[in-house]
Amino acid sequence: MAADGTDPGALTEEQLRAAYEQEIKRLRVEQVLLEHVVTMVNLGMRRTGRIPGTEDERDLGQVQLAIDSVRALLPLLERAAPEQLAAIRDALSQLQLAFVQGQSAGDQPAAEPGRAPSSGPAPSSGPGPAQRSGRLWVPGQ
Repeated sequence: MAADGTDPGALTEEQLRAAYEQEIKRLRVEQVLLEHVVTMVNLGMRRTGRIPGTEDERDLGQVQLAIDSVRALLPLLERAAPEQLAAIRDALSQLQLAFVQGQSAGDQPAAEPGRAPSSGPAPSSGPGPAQRSGRLWVPGQ
């Protein structure tokens, strides 16, 4: 069921296109940027293999890529979502800590061609929201 109570399978192509257009009109780039960063943090945390049930997803190369991506977007987030910046930095710190702990456990990330692995940032204290609950992190919650 769609939010408006209709069955999406019963909509015509024209109705779907109109609904899509309405959604695009409503969206802001800031929202998409923030959702993108949240997705990268959550996916990166899953790839640490530290959340119960994700042990077989462990891939420190993917974690490193998620960290680097979020770090690259921090200047944009300062402008686009300053009220969320502290939460994003905290989540990034937790992801970086999990990455460093994974490296200490003997796992090494798959290095990107022509690039040396980063040494990682200074760890922060205590587990982050995703680690404490095992659920996905959502900024502001």
